[in-house]
Amino acid sequence: MAEEAGHSQRNDTVRRRVGLVYDERMCNHTTPDGDDHPECPDRIRVIWNKLRYSGLTERCVVLDAKEAEDKYIQSVHSKTHVDLIRNISSKQFDSRRDRIASKYNSIYLNKGSSEAAYLAAGSVIEAAEKVAKGELDSAFAIVRPPGHHAEENEPMGFCMFNNVAVAASYLLNERAELGIHRILIVDWDVHHGNATQKMFWKDSRVLFFSVHRHDFGCFYPGTDDGDLSMIGEGPGEGYNINVPWEQGRCGDPDYFAAWDHILIPVAKEFNPDMIIVSAGFDAGIKSVFATAVRDPLGGCCISPYGYSVLLRKLMDFAQGKILLSLEGGYNLESLANSAHACVQVLLEEKPIDGSSEAYPFESTWRVIENVRLKLSVYWPSLANELPKKLTSQKAPASQLLVEVSSESETEDIEEAIKDIIQPLSALKVDEDQKDASVSWRAEQKLIDIWYASFGSNMWKPRLLCYIQGGQVEGMQKSCSGSMDSSPPKDVMWKCIPHRLFFGRDYTKTWGPGGVAFLHPESSAVEKSYICMYKLTLEQFNDVLFQENSLSCNVDAPWITSEALNTVKNTGSFSIAEGGWYRNVVFLGEEQGVPILTMTCDLHDVQAFKSAKLPRCAPGSFYANTLIRGLSEGGQLSEEEALAYIKEAAARPL
Repeated sequence: MAEEAGHSQRNDTVRRRVGLVYDERMCNHTTPDGDDHPECPDRIRVIWNKLRYSGLTERCVVLDAKEAEDKYIQSVHSKTHVDLIRNISSKQFDSRRDRIASKYNSIYLNKGSSEAAYLAAGSVIEAAEKVAKGELDSAFAIVRPPGHHAEENEPMGFCMFNNVAVAASYLLNERAELGIHRILIVDWDVHHGNATQKMFWKDSRVLFFSVHRHDFGCFYPGTDDGDLSMIGEGPGEGYNINVPWEQGRCGDPDYFAAWDHILIPVAKEFNPDMIIVSAGFDAGIKSVFATAVRDPLGGCCISPYGYSVLLRKLMDFAQGKILLSLEGGYNLESLANSAHACVQVLLEEKPIDGSSEAYPFESTWRVIENVRLKLSVYWPSLANELPKKLTSQKAPASQLLVEVSSESETEDIEEAIKDIIQPLSALKVDEDQKDASVSWRAEQKLIDIWYASFGSNMWKPRLLCYIQGGQVEGMQKSCSGSMDSSPPKDVMWKCIPHRLFFGRDYTKTWGPGGVAFLHPESSAVEKSYICMYKLTLEQFNDVLFQENSLSCNVDAPWITSEALNTVKNTGSFSIAEGGWYRNVVFLGEEQGVPILTMTCDLHDVQAFKSAKLPRCAPGSFYANTLIRGLSEGGQLSEEEALAYIKEAAARPL
């Protein structure tokens, strides 16, 4: 679906007055131990520097940041929560701050957190008030910490105060004389604005529109709050609109379709007095030509051009009274480029450059049609069915797999190298190597172990791909199989006190989506299912090689009989040169035979926690293998298995 940049510049004789607010003090909110974190001070610095170096700050009105007053924050947050954030950076909390932060979902705190949170909320209020008064035509609040996850009673998801909700409430309840009686809040952050939704759930003065990656409730925040069925309540019924994408990789054409066929028609009916954008840029890419460079937490593909089009479409409403408040965005280059494009639109000094010739995904049309059906009783403009000629214009299935993460690019390179090296090495194998391979395999054929599978290998046909070669439905490449293709000697099921979770966002075997990992440390509050196969140690090594994308044609095992004793004594054995499943963990014994599994190590767990490595719900084919394993193994019904997977994918580490 081609999207033309067909909005001409307004021929205003007076330059539009665009406000910018930025304060370096908001950079003092950092991780207490100095560790890297996606929500870092450089997020706002790169935006400010991009605007400054391009000369845009000189064409804008730069506002002073101000701290918000408690009474205005308490219009949407509880007094207990406000008191906590006000005092958390004080000396009296020095010994307890980290422990308090650990109680919340994806939150860190330090001595600069209180001031930054108050400045962020206050700056959005300041900018909103000046736009409402008409002193500015529009504004962009370049603030952190972000806000749309911050609940009434607690911080959440990198957010302390809900900056946008505080500002909207201020205009509606404290400054009614300014004439702002209807506010459209557009949340285009890749994550659902869970807290903003709740704060205006019963309020018809606010139309809340959130377009976000949902993955059927498995994508952060990992609840059903972002489902299209959540439409508001009482006076606010019909004033809450969720457009929940079923997958990552949605880009410009998908968002344009959501605007054209849901948001714009409803906005015309609602007729807002002002628009506030929860402007997260974590659905973005750095340019329309760089689709492989996506935000590490988002996995979607809006280009800077795409954001500029979305914003320009909104400027036809509320006489252009628009405030952007920064939310997410963790690829610094993409973040800076997209924010810069939006400020150019606000200034209306430059036509929008770019185009999009792609079509939306089939799932995008499905979501849009379902949202229109659900909301049509409240908004007549959504009542008509979209023409088949329109909805038949969709991206081919192959387009789903075009963009890959840096991890998958690395995997592709490794695979290409192996494709070259392994055939060459097979041409000439020296006799000593042959003897060494035969020697260790002969020894290990006599040693039994239980291989504890917790992911797709719980389904026996999938496990047999590693033993006998081949592939099952949904796999995009075949397994080589073990040198010993004998089936497992026995199969048993257990529950163990370890945490199941899903990480990474693309594999060469399964394509898009996360894959299963088991936390290597046990916890009494956790429960995960494992299917145990009695294999030889030789077969276990061959599975280990294949799980880490290596050939089984090697002259030495990773887990020798000595290493097996080490695993039993120490609890785990990490293979330095291994891949994603390089950590072999001892889970006890059954019938005097050791139980082993393979997963990530603790270093990777920390990387998943800090979002250095992506967490992602599994794709449908991968998830179906787990469901079949659990249901055919008699452990759970298919419905219970799906719920088990969803919970594991959604719950924070």
